[in-house]
Amino acid sequence: MLLWTHLASFFVSGSCAGSGFNACTNGYPVNNSTALSTSQPSPADATSSAISGAALYRQIAWRLLPLLMLCYMVAYLDRVNIGYAQLQMKQLLHFSDAVYGLGAGIFFVGYFLCEVPSNLLLERIGARKTLLRIMLCWGTVASLMMFISTPLQFYLMRFVLGMFEAGFFPGVILYFTYWFPARQRAQVMAIFMSAAIAASLVAGPLCGAILQYLQSVGGLAGWQWLFLLQGLPAVVLGLVVYVRLDDTPAQANWLTSEQKAQISQDLAAEIVDTAGTSHHAASPLQKLRSLLRDPMVYAFGLTNFLMVGATYALVFWLPSLVRGWGINNLAVVGLITAIPNLAGIIGMLLISRRSDRRRERRWHFLSVLGIAILGLAITVAAHGALLLSLLGLSVALVGVASTTPLFMTLISEHFSSSAAAGSIGGITSLGILGGAVSSAAIGVLSNKLGSVNSVLGVAIVLFAGAALVLMLATRKPRQR
Repeated sequence: MLLWTHLASFFVSGSCAGSGFNACTNGYPVNNSTALSTSQPSPADATSSAISGAALYRQIAWRLLPLLMLCYMVAYLDRVNIGYAQLQMKQLLHFSDAVYGLGAGIFFVGYFLCEVPSNLLLERIGARKTLLRIMLCWGTVASLMMFISTPLQFYLMRFVLGMFEAGFFPGVILYFTYWFPARQRAQVMAIFMSAAIAASLVAGPLCGAILQYLQSVGGLAGWQWLFLLQGLPAVVLGLVVYVRLDDTPAQANWLTSEQKAQISQDLAAEIVDTAGTSHHAASPLQKLRSLLRDPMVYAFGLTNFLMVGATYALVFWLPSLVRGWGINNLAVVGLITAIPNLAGIIGMLLISRRSDRRRERRWHFLSVLGIAILGLAITVAAHGALLLSLLGLSVALVGVASTTPLFMTLISEHFSSSAAAGSIGGITSLGILGGAVSSAAIGVLSNKLGSVNSVLGVAIVLFAGAALVLMLATRKPRQR
């Protein structure tokens, strides 16, 4: 975790580094001053104010990101460890690829049903209470997964896990809009989302070791230990979040009144309202109706559907894909899967940093989709050759990992602050169904075409997503 906090510090501060002109400092060069200016700024005062702002957001990043990243790592592990557990479950419980694919995908159906209500509830009661409820429930269910023995139980537990975890990711994205202006949000989101890739990096060796070395310990199978040991930390972290975080900057006693005023001023200056009207006084029902009538929510939601479907198809089937290369030791399978995930972390942070410097999202997003397609094509062409397949997967993970922070920043800049909660929740809800559809589809395709050939389907989905975003690229939100 120390590594990721250092990355957070470096990249948030890095957004204010460069050749003397960048988005973070609003065009002013960087010096060592930290004074705040509240009067009409001269060039020197503006420089000092810009530096103070950079220092302020570094301070906020250090306060929020390490804990939320750790929570996201645990959430991601509890979501995707089924990809490793199934290596034993399919043999010990006699689950077919189709059963596993449906069970892996049905998680997203529960997620879809509860994501928007959870985000609207967060807007009303605050992040601390919402995240506490989410993490206590999902941690308990994730641990109870150790007791499943039939396909029906498997489907039910995965569905309930999705219901309880729904709201965590979009809730954190919404939470960031309360603390960080848009000019820094891509890097902040990229740093936060790097926790998912870090979890994938850790998941391979960790899950492989648990399956290999805890098999039959205490009368439990390795996959049972896997669910138990990776589910309980969410319960503990939920309590820590409740104690440690503040719902808004106004409630943070570790910020001065001048810092709170600067955050409020920075956020107010970047409000985007596509409708040209304000809806702050609207009730939750009115906001939901407005959300359902907005065609851009569906357009972005379909884009997210294709992107998420491709991503989770790769995530859930990566261990099986590696094992299909002739590697039978589960610990070694875990170690090999860590290599492309490490490449994904590095690529995602660098690309998101560049996106923030250029203040451009759409074409960066299209570019990383192209990188992902290229990597998947190399993987398919390798026909199981270890080194070439690893190269292809590493290139693919650079693209796949970079899509989410760029996309979430794009939509957070498109919608007004009053519409952010429902819009982000709605778009991620529509998108998350892609994981359900693709996981089940790849399960069927694997039975007929084999794991390697089924990856071609992932590339097709990514291509379709790229085409859709290309059409959306001509649509620009109107700035107030």
